[in-house]
Amino acid sequence: MNYAEESLRLHEYWKGKIEVRAAVSVATADDLSLAYTPGVAAPCLEIQKAPGRSYDLTLRHNLCAVITDGSAVLGLGDIGPEAAMPVMEGKCVLFKAFGKVDAFPLCVNTKDVEEFVNTVARISGSFGGINLEDISAPRCFEIERKLKERCEIPVFHDDQHGTAVITLAGIQNALKVVHKKKEEVKIVTSGAGAAAVSIVRLLLLAGFPDIAMCDRQGAIYKGRKGLNWIKEEMAELTNLERQQGSLADLLKGADIFIGVSGPGTVTSEMVKTMKKDAVIFACANPTPEIFPEEARAGGARVIATGRSDFPNQINNVLAFPGIFRGAFDARASDINDEMKLAAANALADLIPETELCEDYIIPKAFDPRVGPAVAAAVKKAAEKTGVARFTGETL
Repeated sequence: MNYAEESLRLHEYWKGKIEVRAAVSVATADDLSLAYTPGVAAPCLEIQKAPGRSYDLTLRHNLCAVITDGSAVLGLGDIGPEAAMPVMEGKCVLFKAFGKVDAFPLCVNTKDVEEFVNTVARISGSFGGINLEDISAPRCFEIERKLKERCEIPVFHDDQHGTAVITLAGIQNALKVVHKKKEEVKIVTSGAGAAAVSIVRLLLLAGFPDIAMCDRQGAIYKGRKGLNWIKEEMAELTNLERQQGSLADLLKGADIFIGVSGPGTVTSEMVKTMKKDAVIFACANPTPEIFPEEARAGGARVIATGRSDFPNQINNVLAFPGIFRGAFDARASDINDEMKLAAANALADLIPETELCEDYIIPKAFDPRVGPAVAAAVKKAAEKTGVARFTGETL
């Protein structure tokens, strides 16, 4: 199938992948009076007295805003907010299908951080959570930080944290396959954007001490000239030996490579310089940093990509629907680090050690256990860390 041609044809036919449907009937005058005026005044006044009641009396408790500025859309780059709408609609479909979460796309026409933050913050009271999507780095880090400070609902940038959660889950299981310990492995990443930064931060939180990052100029290290503010932050936390050189230089003796950069940045010869039973996560889409057959020819033992036509797909649909389901079930005020770690552990634990192998370290996207398992773990972590505001019956 030519997916591009067929998708374009279907989008012309669908004219939108989501729609708004009434959940209540207005077939009679009484129906109308209860759903709208005069009866609707009662819940309005109830919410005026206690704004938190909006979760009980409106759809807010299960509604997520999927928001972008269109500046970093898939592999297409800065295509603008209108052109990003098909992707945001698709994300909303995934929220509903995999997490039973209602989601609505919003595309904001500004590249100014303060304008974007003000816009989102001012409408946040209409939603139970905010999923930031396809916003370019380093602006995405500043936007998320400021919105977390201003909003009383979870703010989650899926390009960062969804990717990080699944990567951590996969790395944990890959180490079981190759019989290595997290305290002893050396990890090298290619890329220093949203996904790479979040992956590294979560790996550090999970207890992986030896991580080095590379960008187009090579190793990131403390004191390197020309680093932006987020790379300077990461230089304080990674590559503590201040190793310099190219990606090829840093991969020598490494145990794990994680790529969230661009196609063809790693060769079989580079993999050969890594330690025995190397683990390769080549996640650039649609063309990975190295294809599985090339990585295997270089001696790699476990290989993951972002593609569905190879084993071990790093697919964000494994994370964000369940994470928001769990956050909404807890009526959480935040999605914190403990909740992300819980989600990663839940994903990893879905595969028993008797089934783990080189081609099965991450659950499949359509595994029906994924959403409920992630949601339950996230809800429990929210309660444990004090960000849950509801502990009753869930959807």
